[in-house]
Amino acid sequence: MATSTVGAAAGYRPSTTLPFLAEFRRQAARRRTQLALGFMVLLPLIILIAFQFDSGDDDNGGGEFGSLISFATSGGLNFTLFTIFVSASFLLVVVVALFFGDTVASEASWGSLRYLLAVPVPRARLLTVKLLVAAAYSGLALLLLAGTALAAGSLRYGWSPLRSTVAAELPPGEGLLRLLAVLGYLAVVLLVVAGLAFLLSVSTDAALGAVGGAVLLWILSSILDQITALGVLRDFLPTHFSTAWLGLLSTPVQTDDVVRGTISAISYATLFWALAYWRFTRKDVTS
Repeated sequence: MATSTVGAAAGYRPSTTLPFLAEFRRQAARRRTQLALGFMVLLPLIILIAFQFDSGDDDNGGGEFGSLISFATSGGLNFTLFTIFVSASFLLVVVVALFFGDTVASEASWGSLRYLLAVPVPRARLLTVKLLVAAAYSGLALLLLAGTALAAGSLRYGWSPLRSTVAAELPPGEGLLRLLAVLGYLAVVLLVVAGLAFLLSVSTDAALGAVGGAVLLWILSSILDQITALGVLRDFLPTHFSTAWLGLLSTPVQTDDVVRGTISAISYATLFWALAYWRFTRKDVTS
């Protein structure tokens, strides 16, 4: 038997308002979604083309970054690792901040948020659906980036063992599993950006402010993490363990910082999302 809500129309069920697929299709039609996902496919191809014009005479630099460049053209797995490396510190942060920071703030800026709530869609459900859709598109963006890099790199450079500066040569099968683990950890780390952008999105009507604020705070945390004088305080910065995924490539695998980073990211994301729900369920929505 269908349940009813006191004072509501017969047959009204809050749990059926704003279905996930409806919001997913709605966001898919937006230009920013199409451009963001399209760039995830385009970037590996741009890198691949750039390598074709590289004469090999220039010095690629030293250290970890230079070593990854020298390995990038030795196989599809290595090309994928290089693409992830150059994207993780900024590009993926911007993309995740875009999907989570724009989702509620853009509705407010268009003046459509109050109409969604008047349908009526319960506030907690609206936030939950938008959160899940943003997470789905963020995950899709990460998979498109890595998948395109792996496909293009393998077609151009072959299916070869995975090489890195922190591990012995890994067979292709094991190397692929390591890359999947790296992607999983990056997805967890980016939950901090997702939580912060989502909190800002329900706190402002300016989508650009929510997206830019999350990115700027992430950059600020990264800068502070470079100040060794802060000592153990750096351990509490959300970006401190952002590069711990390199331990997943080492021989043997180093998971201590990965575990710490996972706990830190989930803790920050949970706090930010809880504040977002608390804020949105209590604010006056006038736009």
